[in-house]
Amino acid sequence: MGESWHGQLNGLSWRAMKRMHRTWWSVAAVAALVTTARPAEVDVTRLPPPAQRTGVTYEKDIRPIFEKHCFKCHGEEKPKAGLRLDSREAALKGSREGKVILPGQSAKSPLVHSVARVGEEDHWMPPEGKGQPLTPEQVGLIRAWIDQGAK
Repeated sequence: MGESWHGQLNGLSWRAMKRMHRTWWSVAAVAALVTTARPAEVDVTRLPPPAQRTGVTYEKDIRPIFEKHCFKCHGEEKPKAGLRLDSREAALKGSREGKVILPGQSAKSPLVHSVARVGEEDHWMPPEGKGQPLTPEQVGLIRAWIDQGAK
């Protein structure tokens, strides 16, 4: 009787072929995730400029903005996305998705993108119909606070 087609795989075993097939699909799946999981590009030229004020602090300047616009969803009780903005320390920890404030880099901070309503609409804060958007001056003050080290 002749050799089965399994034996005609140019020296590769059936197991090796299955392993290569699985590896190929794993690589394809990872590549698909990487290309779809990238954050959307944000046009930073659409951001309001940072306020010119110096010495901006969380307690004096930023907390009142967050209290008025953000605490309802991002306060101590049941913070959405795991993001709390009711204290400087909690805000700097970020959300379940990662850091939202990058001290010294307001233009790269996801929180600024969200409150300025640039980038993906599903990340705009507050969400459409859920409260008054921040003014350009408020966003500028948040940017100044972050650029000055988020103190």
